[in-house]
Amino acid sequence: MTIVTLRMFLISIYEIFSKEMDVIERKTSLEKVLAILNLFSEDKLTWTADEVVAATGYSRPALYRYVKIMKDAGLLVADSRFGLTLGPRIVELDYLLRRSDPLMVHGVPEIDSLAKCCPGNALLVRWYGSKILCVYSAHSSEGINTSYHRGRPMPLARGAIGRSILAYLPKARLAKLVKSRVDEFAAVGFGTTENEILSNFSRIRSAGFAVAYGEVTPGVVGIAAPVLDAKRSPVASVCVTVLGSQLDAGQIEEISERVRQSAHNIHIRY
Repeated sequence: MTIVTLRMFLISIYEIFSKEMDVIERKTSLEKVLAILNLFSEDKLTWTADEVVAATGYSRPALYRYVKIMKDAGLLVADSRFGLTLGPRIVELDYLLRRSDPLMVHGVPEIDSLAKCCPGNALLVRWYGSKILCVYSAHSSEGINTSYHRGRPMPLARGAIGRSILAYLPKARLAKLVKSRVDEFAAVGFGTTENEILSNFSRIRSAGFAVAYGEVTPGVVGIAAPVLDAKRSPVASVCVTVLGSQLDAGQIEEISERVRQSAHNIHIRY
């Protein structure tokens, strides 16, 4: 190999390495920007620069660079009194999501229909990662108060919604999740051992819906069925919540069938 050829080879390697490093750097920067967004929660709605630095370990110059990018994009707003808050672009994206998400497009009419025929609240709840999140709700004239409105995460181990989704997870994934939350399931009477809890999930899957009594809101019965995608994996849940004092066994069975049918209607259009 001549000196010239070697030099050209080394230059080529350097160019390839530089491009790879650019990709890695961009990916790292994106991950750091997303990490800032993930700091915001119901428990912590505003953040000062000092708090973000302490939470992330970013240098102050790097933080200011990321914050500027996010402010320019409308994802963050900086206020001298309150610090950093989520920006108006989030609201704009939420509007677009409501118009474009197939779950919303096909699910909202079903939820509205349920609210008209059932004496309580009807909810559409999205499953993502390890969270369940209310994305839409409608209320009958006899609707009951709920603390879980659009955008607020809901408990996974308590209530019918989480169970209707978890029952349709792959067995290995469900077993792993149950093992990590045995105490939570036991606290609401859903079983005291892993095998007992898994057996209860198997029964829910066979029935096609879940019923829970007063676990999320005292005195309220939740009836939920999963929305499945084309691969039969759970993506959401349809739920009706009704005051237990208004129900008998026959009404629970009737509402369960309506809920299951609504979830199926969304599934075939999803």
